[in-house]
Amino acid sequence: MNRCQVAWAACALTAAWLGLPGAVLAQNATRGSALDARAQEVQPDSPWLLLPTFSANPKLGASVGFLAGYLHYFDERSQVSTFGINAQYTSTGSMVAGAFGKASFDEDRQRLIAVLAGGNIKNDYSDYLGTGIPLQSNDELRAGAVRYLYRVQDNWFAGVQGVYTNYNLVGEAIFDQQVLDVLGLKGFKSGGLGLSVYHDSRDIENNPTKGWLLNFNNIAYREWLGGDQNFDVYRLDLRGYWEHGAGNVFAVRQNNQWTSDAPPAAFAPVQLRGYTMGQYLGKNMSSIEGEERYRFAAKWTGTVFAGVACLYGAGQDCTGARSVFPSAGLGVQYVLKPKEGIVVNLEYAAGKDGSYGVYLKLGYGF
Repeated sequence: MNRCQVAWAACALTAAWLGLPGAVLAQNATRGSALDARAQEVQPDSPWLLLPTFSANPKLGASVGFLAGYLHYFDERSQVSTFGINAQYTSTGSMVAGAFGKASFDEDRQRLIAVLAGGNIKNDYSDYLGTGIPLQSNDELRAGAVRYLYRVQDNWFAGVQGVYTNYNLVGEAIFDQQVLDVLGLKGFKSGGLGLSVYHDSRDIENNPTKGWLLNFNNIAYREWLGGDQNFDVYRLDLRGYWEHGAGNVFAVRQNNQWTSDAPPAAFAPVQLRGYTMGQYLGKNMSSIEGEERYRFAAKWTGTVFAGVACLYGAGQDCTGARSVFPSAGLGVQYVLKPKEGIVVNLEYAAGKDGSYGVYLKLGYGF
């Protein structure tokens, strides 16, 4: 686990929460039969959610933990709100815990998501940033993030967001610290504010069968907000969903992150399953992935997915093999909360150079 891996099963955290799966999820104002069914019964059968979480990869070992959440509807037209806590422990000795809340209220005209996280994170890389050099580090992380969205018209939202991170990075041994110094990677404090434009025409929040999503946002990190230096991050996340057959869905995601004047430790990470978040960094990152979701029983689906990411800028481009990162995998899902579309997801994904991941988590990949 590393500084960018503070992720909850219900929502992505720190940098990732601004545009990754499970962040702020918009919803169609005219949901038809799905909304009518919700109006018949506002509260879920059981408002409590308890799930063990697990992940494993060759870079950072195994991670085990839990997620405990509470589901609530503030009114009949709002989407489900989730409040919870999460904790993880890894075989490298890392410990991370946090609390999150994702609320929809005022007949789904307003959205709010907030995250607090902290922990001690020990990394044991066999090949750090593709340099071929092994590295051990001990990181301390304290982070918080918040986003507010307001429905402007139809499926369009506009909002503001803020994030603060206090991240300290030191090498476990003298050689490790020398590697970090050579690469220019140091811990830093960062505080930032930004704007968000959001569109979502999906029919169901957690388990969409049709519609599309656009999430464009930025964070301006500034010293006067408590950070060590000034830099900017921009993100664009596009997703589409098409239903076919008897409940099958084909989904596509095109994801981007661009940085300006960012320190190397705040560069964009490869954001594909099968890769350790933060192991490969670049000034900019773009990726595309597709996923087929095949329903083979009333509460069961199987997934097959593949994608590719590229790091570019600051001397990197998408023509070099070292900057291109393919990924492929498969999974099986069980519908835990049918009305909310919440699924438990077990996946395996593989990347290049022996990278892979096994994940037991809440929700689809995107």
